[in-house]
Parts: sequence; structure tokens; C-alpha cells
Amino acid sequence: MLTARDAVEARIAGLDAGADDYMVKPYDFGELLARLRALIRRGQQPLLPEHLSLGPLTLDTRAHRAWMRRHEVVLTGKEYALLEFLARRPGMVVGRASIAEHVWDEHYDPVSNVVDVYIQRLRRKLDLPCEPSIIRTRRAEGYQLAVDDKWP
Repeated sequence: MLTARDAVEARIAGLDAGADDYMVKPYDFGELLARLRALIRRGQQPLLPEHLSLGPLTLDTRAHRAWMRRHEVVLTGKEYALLEFLARRPGMVVGRASIAEHVWDEHYDPVSNVVDVYIQRLRRKLDLPCEPSIIRTRRAEGYQLAVDDKWP
């Protein structure tokens, strides 16, 4: 994780959220390369899985492509980034601030409704009428990618 947030609590939260490493900006490029080489040496496993499958949703993380019920869904870069961020946390409730920090950048305006707008766009592209949405809203908490339902 490469971020401007340097508080100890932010570092702990980043590592607990799944980051393999945490670097604070400004950073030395040589140190970044050394840390990447160390990660590569840890094993033969790819750093990220090539495909994520959750019920009717499949993501190709290398090509940044998505399929819902075996039909490809055309997504913008931000829509894909948001969907992958949720897919890497199946069933977890993810707050708007966390989404904004990881999908947008540290200059995100907390008053903005951009996260809500992009969630709505994803729902329009992924969901079928008369079926529950794969993206659930948890009032006053955030959003959750549903994994507990039996999808057709």
C-alpha cells in the first residue's frame, strides 16, 4: 500500500485489511523496487488471483473485465475498480470513506456522492429486474457484495 496516511492507526488498518506492505509518501523509488522484489521472492503464487468468482459474478483481474451470469459487462475504469474492491471483500460491509480512499484518492471530498453514483451505475449494469441486487446497501454503514444468496 502506498499512501500519504502516516498515522500508526492507518498503517495497522492497512495491513489488517490485507496489504502485504505499507509505504508512506514521499517514498524512495529504490526502496519501493526492493520491497516489490521481496514480495516476488515470497513465493511462486501470483500476488493477486487472475479470476474472482462470486456467485454469478466473475472478474478477470488481469484484463479488468467482468461477467455477470456469463455475459460480459462493459465497465469504465472506476466502475471496474469499485467492483473489484468489493469483490475482494465478499460479504464485508465497506464504508464510503474506505471505498473512496482505495478507488479514488486521498483528495476525495467526503461530502461528495460520487461513491453512491458509481454504485448506482454498477447496479444498473449488473442487476436483473425483479431480482435482489448483488450490491447491498447497509444504511449508515456502507455497501456489501452479497454472497449468501442462491443466484440463478
